Amino acid sequence: MNSKLLFQALIKFVSGLAAISLLLLLPAGTFQFWNAWLLIGILFIPMFLLGIILFLKAPKLLTKRLNTKEKETEQVQVVSLSLVMFLAGFVVAGLDFRFGWSHLPLWLVILASIFLLVAYGSYAEVMRENMYLSRTVEVQENQQVIDTGLYGVVRHPMYSATVVLFLSMPVILGSVPAFFIFLIYPFLLVKRIKNEEMVLEQELKGYKEYKRKVKYRLIPFIW
Repeated sequence: MNSKLLFQALIKFVSGLAAISLLLLLPAGTFQFWNAWLLIGILFIPMFLLGIILFLKAPKLLTKRLNTKEKETEQVQVVSLSLVMFLAGFVVAGLDFRFGWSHLPLWLVILASIFLLVAYGSYAEVMRENMYLSRTVEVQENQQVIDTGLYGVVRHPMYSATVVLFLSMPVILGSVPAFFIFLIYPFLLVKRIKNEEMVLEQELKGYKEYKRKVKYRLIPFIW
């Protein structure tokens, strides 16, 4: 058993769980923010299960997913802006619950929860299809172009899944202002994808041919 990898994964998981819990519950001023508990449950329980599967079946992929140190300057900017977006969105959602700025119906919260779980399933499927799926923009040794499964539909199916996943979060939290903050994410993705594809065209053999085969980057028939 790789005890170092297990320790790193547990630290990442616990720190992420603690950070999101604090960002939501402290601004809300109460532990009765039920939307926050719902989000925490449907986000971190699948994450924990997926982490166990990766640790047992694909430890190399788990190692890549734990590495968040970007080398590309433009990607560092995107990651930094994304972090600010998440911080602001979660804090605003907590404040929204405390002061009652907006209210979303229960059916919409439930629907968003379903969308999040489906997106997480798609995210897991992408990791099953692509063992080179690093958290950072890089071309790895012996990396090959994946053009089957979800990669035959769009060139960046992981990012497609994260758009649905992240835009579902503020709806689950019942916050309209937070939703508008999270709408920044797709625009940040456009910047990330353009830079990533430039790197892949230069360094990954066969990627230009793949781009001609699969025309859409993120959303079929749109972009």
